[in-house]
Amino acid sequence: MIGGFAQCRQVFTRGNPMSIETREARQPWILLSPALTAIMLLLFVPLSFIVVYSFWLRTATGADQVGFYLDNWAEALSDRFYRDILFSTLRIAAITTAVCALMGYPAAYFIARSKGNKAILLLLLMLPFWISYIIRTMSWINILGVSGAFNSVLISLGVISEPIQMLYNETTVILGLVHFLLPFMVLNIYVSLDGIDTNLEAAANSLGATKWQSFLQVTLPLSLPGLAAGGLLCFVLGAGTYITPLVLGGPRDAMFANLVFEAIITQLNWPLGSALSLMLLAVLGALVMIYNRYLGMAQLMKGLG
Repeated sequence: MIGGFAQCRQVFTRGNPMSIETREARQPWILLSPALTAIMLLLFVPLSFIVVYSFWLRTATGADQVGFYLDNWAEALSDRFYRDILFSTLRIAAITTAVCALMGYPAAYFIARSKGNKAILLLLLMLPFWISYIIRTMSWINILGVSGAFNSVLISLGVISEPIQMLYNETTVILGLVHFLLPFMVLNIYVSLDGIDTNLEAAANSLGATKWQSFLQVTLPLSLPGLAAGGLLCFVLGAGTYITPLVLGGPRDAMFANLVFEAIITQLNWPLGSALSLMLLAVLGALVMIYNRYLGMAQLMKGLG
């Protein structure tokens, strides 16, 4: 039977110009073709339009002059105004990521080590995603505003006699970003902690290590991929946001995405806005490459897997 099957396969292969090995080699690409097509249409094609737009020129009449001009790139790279806001954006994103890590790790550890109510805690963690990001951001106006809840409580308790201006500064921008990004950090760390075998901690304790020592030497190193994945995600999302500084920040607290929004939506200067958006994309892409160089994307996938 085996010999007859082999002969039939040889006859079929000879008669068919496409061998079975060739079909097996093409199968992964056929299965991936819908996803690759979607990525091509939704990512690379719009990105190619942005690259082309960045080399056009905005004329005094308001029309876009088609061609290959470097004026937009020269303005974006040479103007100190853009560089200062870019550095400020990266600094705010870094501070936000650090705060999310400090606040998110204890919460993720508590959820991962809880017994019986883990599903309820995860549901509560997912609840913010059911509410619009804009509504969550604007809710801080009702909390920290001049006539908001916080000032009202302080006045009623006699702590202050006049409302305190707590909005429209860098602190409230960071607070809004932490409110937005903290669930992402907690979820990434939780996935990493939930995959750690608790017997490893028990083994460390049986060898004489205290709970704090077993955490520092066993749990924390094994959960670093999830922490790094959450940190990278929070940093990239924080650096690319524009709603939070637009709603909670003042004129001096604009982030780089606000410049892109201002150039494209308000000034209708698509060439300059395209150059600025590609500039931000290049900086964030370089930071991701640096991360991949020293930590490796494989470690990030471990934190997500």
